[in-house]
Amino acid sequence: MRRYCLLIVWGIILTACKSGQNYQGVTVPVADRFQQNDLSFSPEVSIVNVDTLEVDSALNIVWFDLFQDPVLDTLVAKALEKNQDLIIAAETIQQAQSALAVQKSQMLPAVGYSAGAQRGNFAFNNSIPTSNLFTGFGTLSWELDFWGKYRRLNEAARANILASMEGYRATQLSLISTVADAYFQLLRYQMSLEISQQTLALRDSTQTIIEARFEKGIIAEIDLNQAQIQTAIAAGSVPIWERLIVQTENLIRVLTGEMPSQVEMGIPLREQSLEIEIPEVLPMQLLARRPDVLAAEQGIIAQNAVTGAAKANRLPNISLSGLIGVAGTQFSSLGSNGASWNLGASLAGPIFNWGALQRQVDIEESRTRQAILAYERTVLQAYQEVENTLANIRSLKKELIAREDHVRAALKAQYLSRERYDQGVTSYLEYLESQRQAFDAQLNYAGTKQELLSSYANLYKALGGGW
Repeated sequence: MRRYCLLIVWGIILTACKSGQNYQGVTVPVADRFQQNDLSFSPEVSIVNVDTLEVDSALNIVWFDLFQDPVLDTLVAKALEKNQDLIIAAETIQQAQSALAVQKSQMLPAVGYSAGAQRGNFAFNNSIPTSNLFTGFGTLSWELDFWGKYRRLNEAARANILASMEGYRATQLSLISTVADAYFQLLRYQMSLEISQQTLALRDSTQTIIEARFEKGIIAEIDLNQAQIQTAIAAGSVPIWERLIVQTENLIRVLTGEMPSQVEMGIPLREQSLEIEIPEVLPMQLLARRPDVLAAEQGIIAQNAVTGAAKANRLPNISLSGLIGVAGTQFSSLGSNGASWNLGASLAGPIFNWGALQRQVDIEESRTRQAILAYERTVLQAYQEVENTLANIRSLKKELIAREDHVRAALKAQYLSRERYDQGVTSYLEYLESQRQAFDAQLNYAGTKQELLSSYANLYKALGGGW
């Protein structure tokens, strides 16, 4: 019973002795709401310790209800399965898990073996006859983690695993957002190509009429030149959009881990719904959802543990060693005289090293402060990204309404100016100007709607996904 009690007490001492301070969390300012949700009120800011926040255990990558487009859903699913960057991030998790296993092994006894065969005058004296020596031993060495150095390094390794897992999720969210943005750009370029082709057909037919009128001497040559200019402008825009379509299709295919090729078109940009519902996320919840913020916190935890391990290096190391085996002058007689064994313990520690170990502690403490500052910067950047994206969505909604009004008015003006020109009421320059405005208005509308849809995809990433 006394032996068992001593073992329990010894175990408590070993686990209790742990150099350095445990992670105490980081205090950061947190607002009660995002300002872009309500510009009439200024958010109230409070200071919270992130160690008291509960991590959202329901985080996932379910997002298919965000955009009702089966083609986009298929592309995202392929990207999450085949994208090389995502697979590389998954390998990083495996590496971190293996590193933890390696680190844990440092706390356990190391068991090995040794064997040898020697012949000679071991005393280097000619009066002693030459003899043989055969040995075979099992060895054991164990450095007791009395000051918690290896336990601190285990903490750092576990934090690195969690950080790599958050890095993997960050890659997932970024990949979803990138694929969606590229897809909406593809729809925009396709719509712009259709607008350019329709405009080219309209201007080409108009030019044919103008040429006939010029040949009959009804109009001046300047009108014909203006018609030719506008037709050439529309014709020149067609290959631009065709080129951008091919480049964007190739980008999407690479993101989905496939060879460059055409991409199937889904719902046209004009018909894409803007009835997109995004659950409200409060700034405090953002700290427990965004993978970059969570990874930055794990960076603090890891560095804090490394600092504790550096402090333990200034303290003595306590090691146990032993061996057991056989030895003899004849290989055939090994073990005939019984086993050979040895047990030992050692204590080694620094006395005077010109302050090198203390300077290493200072370095690690400085790195810990850097990790805290990096976390605070990541939090501020997260708030900035969400606020900017919310502002983009709010302003783009208003801009899209104005673009729609502009398109309707420009198309109506184009129709009326042609009627006026055919009746000789106005000049051909007025009709050309109305054509130009209608063409630009439609292209601007396509660009604004694409930016709005892409902003929703960016907001999904900025809020940390998970719904």
